[in-house]
Amino acid sequence: MPDVVNPFFSRSPLPHELPPFADIRDEHYEPAFDRGFEEQLVEVAAITADAAEPTFENTIEPLERSGQLLMRVARVFFNKQGSDSNAVTNELEERIAPRLTAHEDAIRLDGRLYERISALYERRDSLGLTPEQRYLVERHHTEMTLAGAGLSDEEKARLRDYNTRLATLTTRFEKNLLADTNELAVVVDDVAELDGLGAGEISAAAEAAKERGLEGRYLITLTLFTGHPYLSQLTNRDLRERIMTASRSRGSRGGPYDNRALVLEITKLRAERARLLGFESHAAYKTADQTAGTPAAVAEMLGRLAPPAARNARKEQEALEEEAGVRIEAWDWSFYSERVRTRLYDVDLAAMRPYFEAERVLRDGVFFAATKLYGITFEERPDLLAYHPEARVFEVSNADGSPLGLYVLDLYTRDSKRGGAWMNELVGQNELLGVPTSVVVNNLNVPKPSSGPTLLTYDETNTLFHEFGHALHGLFAHVVYPKFTGTNVYRDFVEFPSQVNEMWMLWPEVLENYAVHHETGEPMPAELVEKLQASSAYNEGFATSEYLAAALLDQAWHVLSADAAVDDVVAFEAQALASVGLDNPAVPTRYSSTYFAHTFAGGYDAGYYSYIWSEVLDADTVEWFKENGGLTRANGDRFRELVLGVGGARNPLEAYREFRGRDARIEPLLERRGLTD
Repeated sequence: MPDVVNPFFSRSPLPHELPPFADIRDEHYEPAFDRGFEEQLVEVAAITADAAEPTFENTIEPLERSGQLLMRVARVFFNKQGSDSNAVTNELEERIAPRLTAHEDAIRLDGRLYERISALYERRDSLGLTPEQRYLVERHHTEMTLAGAGLSDEEKARLRDYNTRLATLTTRFEKNLLADTNELAVVVDDVAELDGLGAGEISAAAEAAKERGLEGRYLITLTLFTGHPYLSQLTNRDLRERIMTASRSRGSRGGPYDNRALVLEITKLRAERARLLGFESHAAYKTADQTAGTPAAVAEMLGRLAPPAARNARKEQEALEEEAGVRIEAWDWSFYSERVRTRLYDVDLAAMRPYFEAERVLRDGVFFAATKLYGITFEERPDLLAYHPEARVFEVSNADGSPLGLYVLDLYTRDSKRGGAWMNELVGQNELLGVPTSVVVNNLNVPKPSSGPTLLTYDETNTLFHEFGHALHGLFAHVVYPKFTGTNVYRDFVEFPSQVNEMWMLWPEVLENYAVHHETGEPMPAELVEKLQASSAYNEGFATSEYLAAALLDQAWHVLSADAAVDDVVAFEAQALASVGLDNPAVPTRYSSTYFAHTFAGGYDAGYYSYIWSEVLDADTVEWFKENGGLTRANGDRFRELVLGVGGARNPLEAYREFRGRDARIEPLLERRGLTD
């Protein structure tokens, strides 16, 4: 294939360097990966071949400049794999994932490169570096050290084998999960069984069935987590049980998509790799380069939260069983909790849905809050094509009209998209390579109705605000070096900005601007919001328990030593949850092991605790905004300058201390989740 026809071989000429999706074909990916691997290895070899004494300019800067082609293709390819995969790209990922890992090892384990960076690290205080340059040297040195650059050649060979095998296994885990999730979608023959759902939800189920050739029937696709939004509405208990049973059986039914053997092998290999690198466990290895520091610190925090969460969940369960008159099962909890919420607080979350029309939520809620807080504006660019017809492109500008970047929103679920919601970076701003702006993507999984408006649930609305917080982090980060672009921060800090952005969903000035009835145009009644806020801690025992169960399960798998003998996934999971008092059958873990994509395929291994770890900072920051006047440009500018705008170019806890004036307090989190004595 001639070089000129592969769009990855040169930087995009489109605004903000948006990838030229109209020109990209599946056959372009592999040649671009091939050349990208080759080019970066040549670039790194030139660094290590330099006989001159190592300097920042002849070592770190060329390392930061290396791999531009590889970065371009990898960002586009893995975004596609998450949002719009197909048989061709799935097969390619099976081949590319281990090759990419081997390529990264070739650089991270390069002894000569490590010597040069170590020399700079030792002299970093005398080199006249800027704060960002000094931190960059420290990060490269720390990451290469933890990656195993100081091991012997024999040990490095073993390490490469571990890494390559793990890349293959985690990719297979994700592919199995997507296939089994699609296969286990619940088919409904009679619309009467869908009693409790709104017209839009029934329309979406009919459209999903139609797309699979099931004309005249209804298809309920599964969410990534254990539960399902429809469980709170469906009056048919048998159907609720079918949905919950299908969800919990993913990856554990036998057959080609069973993930149990993969879970065992992945955790075993991770533990063996950690021992090779000098750590007692994979959790110790991973937390060594996070703000938590050690598994003990994680265990201390989670252990502090689990008992009161479990206690609260049991109290909630008693109230639900009194309401239902029957023993509450996992598929009953959401349904009866909404009934009890309505009785106790006169709050019906389903009644809020007509006020959450997706377009108004986006433009008059999410965008409006960002404009009020940061002065930025949004203009849809239908002339700029994204990777899928349903993905929309918006140009984002600063208050002074200067360009900030592009925001891509991909709202709807489809069989080719993995579950959950997330943010990706397609282009990362950095001064070194002359990239002035960023391009970021938000993916959600909202069912698309066959006609009429898209009405979001309360949780989907909250998720959109959350993911947009990640997008703001990616857009605002202004750095010199590519390594620090966007959300490239510690894993247990990355959720903090997104969680903070959730606060604006119910902020009065924002809510009254977007929450109007999609038919009547009437604003959401103020008393409805007041009642919702009054019930804010309701059901938090359940919500905190299901999350903590998953976080502690993740830790349980990854504190295992390399010598641990585990051969039964189900038994191990049951024992792990029982040991922390979170084995209530009515409150299942948010993710069971065989569909725990975060930890076995998504980069949150030994790190799922990070959501609540970051929430300590989030809750403390919400207090700061309330104390300082809330939704103001002054507050937004301070948060942008001191936290979001630094990207990964500074230790995040140092940045937080400068913003807050002190370390975060845990008390606001305990109060928010109803966990105080």
